[in-house]
Amino acid sequence: MKLLLVALLATLALTQALVKEEIQAKEYLENLNKEQARRTNIDTEASWAYGSNINDETEKKKNEVSAELAKFLKEVSVEIQKFNWRSYESADLKRQFKSLSKLGYAALTEADYAEFLETMSAMESNFAKVKVCDYKDNTKCDLALEPEIEEVITKSRDPEELKYYWTQFYDKAGTAVRPQFERYVELNTKAAKLNNFTSGAEVWLDEYEDETFEKQLEDIFTEIRPLYEQVHGYVRYRLRQHYGDKVVPEKGPLPMHLLGNMWAQQWSDIADIVSPFPDKPLVDVSDEMVKQGYTPLKMFQMGDDFFTSMNLTKLPPTFWEKSIIEKPTDGRDLICHASAWDFYLQDDVRIKQCTTVTQSQLFTVHHELGHIQYFLQYQHLPFVYRTGANPGFHEAVGDVLSLSVSTPKHLEKIGLLKNFVLDEEARINQLFLTALDKIVFLPFAFTMDKYRWSLFRGEVDKANWNCAFWKLREDYSGIEPPVVRTEKDFDAPAKYHVSADVEYARYLVSFIIQFQFYKSACMKAGQYDPKNPELPLDNCDIYGSAEAGAAFHNMLSLGASKPWPDALQAFNGERVMTGKAIAEYFEPLRVWLEAENIKNNVHIGWTASDKCVSY
Repeated sequence: MKLLLVALLATLALTQALVKEEIQAKEYLENLNKEQARRTNIDTEASWAYGSNINDETEKKKNEVSAELAKFLKEVSVEIQKFNWRSYESADLKRQFKSLSKLGYAALTEADYAEFLETMSAMESNFAKVKVCDYKDNTKCDLALEPEIEEVITKSRDPEELKYYWTQFYDKAGTAVRPQFERYVELNTKAAKLNNFTSGAEVWLDEYEDETFEKQLEDIFTEIRPLYEQVHGYVRYRLRQHYGDKVVPEKGPLPMHLLGNMWAQQWSDIADIVSPFPDKPLVDVSDEMVKQGYTPLKMFQMGDDFFTSMNLTKLPPTFWEKSIIEKPTDGRDLICHASAWDFYLQDDVRIKQCTTVTQSQLFTVHHELGHIQYFLQYQHLPFVYRTGANPGFHEAVGDVLSLSVSTPKHLEKIGLLKNFVLDEEARINQLFLTALDKIVFLPFAFTMDKYRWSLFRGEVDKANWNCAFWKLREDYSGIEPPVVRTEKDFDAPAKYHVSADVEYARYLVSFIIQFQFYKSACMKAGQYDPKNPELPLDNCDIYGSAEAGAAFHNMLSLGASKPWPDALQAFNGERVMTGKAIAEYFEPLRVWLEAENIKNNVHIGWTASDKCVSY
């Protein structure tokens, strides 16, 4: 009896001590969150200064500030070991501590971290500064990716010119940084192990808080693959009609330089030559935007108006004062890739985008403003929760708006689309155009991370790194490079996100769940009814819907304070990511494509590529 009493008293004392510690831990976290926000603000300002004006001075400052933040995070990681947070009652405190225990690259030694920063700066700087010579005038060698090279890739229909620019860009943006990329993989692996992960792949996947996540993605892609193969087969058939069978094979992979995008990640820029009903006008309001005197400023004002029409948060004055929404004319090098930034102060949010007046850029503006809206909705939370429910949620929010903005219904409403008749042929055209962006993107996005996961996990011999990349692109997307590549080339870093260490599954997740969000938002807005053909999902406009806005607020204001299934449930009552909504959206197109491909005896699938040789 005495022993039992002693044990009970000891347990009680331990519980009381834990309760006392939990109170102290709460205060500690409140102060730490404020300090992290302050320090991350300084770090973000330095990154902004570098990304807006790439030179030795801004690079040096960025790396110094980043090293200082890493040192602080290391000190924090030692401090938090004093707390028995895994035993706390409060799920919130446990979640905060768990998040803070992940150090990322800051876990590296000071020397390794400094080398990591230099390596990343070298790759990012190389990507930003790529210049190539003009195809017809090799004395003019100042063509940058944005806007000059991209304009040729999207608009030229000369296979030789396209092949030239593709090769020039990949050689300079990818092959040039192979030594740095090899070192980056080594340091990534070292950091992962210091954070108690087996590889960098597991670090990235851990963000999704689900051990089956990789398999879920594979399963969803398997569901969607038949539709992708129908789109692929039809595009190859139409490209053969345009270019002839000497340029485009009947059964082989698609030559990627012909697809209107440097990375063949989206093919909508060749809609003019592959559209199902070429006599029907495609929805492209770029010329009308120019005619009506649109400016980058007006495009952002319209995006702001879309969010406020749904009772969501208006852009603060600081956004307009501090953002860069047009390419500066002073000749400085900057990273033009559109990006949204949170500076972790009240209302300090910005976008950096070299905006041009086109339809696709109008959609990009809405996408980037989706990030900004997320920042504004969760800025009341502690620093540790000021991020998306998972990385894909952040990307999806703006895309839901882009889906709505791109509908004929909305473009007519804002006076950009005139005299457009949405009959069945025009609808198939429009769905096909959307598929060239949304369906085509899925296998591309999957391979960007599948490739890096395999390198991080050491599954590919270094001697086969380049061909392993092209094998994945062939297996999932059925595309190939325009010229034979070897292991003397190195092509993956020719994609910005690979050069910049940006995890890419977020975009894959985004392209799947945005249709879940969109379908639910459309139903809340009374704009979609599966039983009413007058209210189809592919022409739903959620502009002005306070009900849809309320659903977004419920989800976005949670930030990362709850696991992502909870955030999804706050939006629409679902807890599982699924490809059903995307299939529902494209169902009329699937039916049409299958019948059309059978009628034209189109080969579905593709034979093996011979465009990468390991020797």
